[in-house]
Amino acid sequence: MSTSTPLLSPTRIYVEPAAALLPRGREVLDRFPDADRVEVDSHWRIPELHGDEANARRWVRIKREALVLGVKKSLSARPNGRSAHFIAPSTANGCAMACAYCYVPRRKGYSNPITVFANIEQITGYLARHVARQGPMTEPGQIDERAWVYDIGENSDCSADAVVSDNVRDLVRLFRDLPTAKASFATKYVNRDLLEWDPRGRTRVRFSLMPERTAKLLDIRTSPVPERLAALDDFHAAGYEVHVNLSPVVVYDGWLEDWRQLLESLGDAASSATRDQLAAEVIMLTHNQPLHEVNLRWHPRAEDLLWRPDLQEAKRSEGGGVNVRYRRGLKRELLDSFLALVEAHAPYLRVRYAF
Repeated sequence: MSTSTPLLSPTRIYVEPAAALLPRGREVLDRFPDADRVEVDSHWRIPELHGDEANARRWVRIKREALVLGVKKSLSARPNGRSAHFIAPSTANGCAMACAYCYVPRRKGYSNPITVFANIEQITGYLARHVARQGPMTEPGQIDERAWVYDIGENSDCSADAVVSDNVRDLVRLFRDLPTAKASFATKYVNRDLLEWDPRGRTRVRFSLMPERTAKLLDIRTSPVPERLAALDDFHAAGYEVHVNLSPVVVYDGWLEDWRQLLESLGDAASSATRDQLAAEVIMLTHNQPLHEVNLRWHPRAEDLLWRPDLQEAKRSEGGGVNVRYRRGLKRELLDSFLALVEAHAPYLRVRYAF
């Protein structure tokens, strides 16, 4: 999807009354004055959007036309240890994009469009206090050498969230004044409005990449991969720390050749200054039986790549769910082959972790 095409055209906003009373809630409603407003008791329980399998047939339409405005009730920063030290309280949930492998729809069920949380002052206040309690970081590691890193976009894409509200901008402003911490988020959407925010090196943007041929099938409604590559230098020049997520790594006939071409394109796109600070996360595909069944209703071609019983096995996730992953011994071989490819064709690229 080109960023010149509107990502969102809300025709209906589902609103918790408490959210509509807050300044951020009023700003969101004013941003989309022509949208119908539907009062709801909870952003978690909206039968028209969540838990109705018939919605699979309207998957993309719901993401484009529906918006939810709520209040984040529980605030906590959960330890992470891989991509970040902590997962920050969400300022949004759901996404306007429709990647066929995304785990987020499992949380609320089916399409799960963007929910914006209006109590941003509570969230930023909590985060500032949490960072203060950590003190300076004394043991550098693969996450960062000097700062505590907080993932601010676990359940959404912050670049898309910024189309809807100023929540992400407020978070970037918060972290640029916190010398012991950084914000971090992964994105598949190039939102050039973020270039004006002056993050001063305190926000890490992780552009998710996969071979273009695969992305056209799996990364629905996202910015094209060449557009993401073209944004790397611009975001670095604007003051962001820029990393890449090489994920998900999907195995199919010719997958290594496709990744070789992408790694060469990455090297061509990034300047020496960008490459010098570039690091990567590598994540092999994880899938899920319920999502597989939903995809068969709205995008069955994606499942030709994602659902491979001949290569996959079930494994219980840290959250208790049962996912499908490449078989353990095979996965190690596949991952080793991939990392060797990175070393050969992008030797400048530091892989922070791979699993």
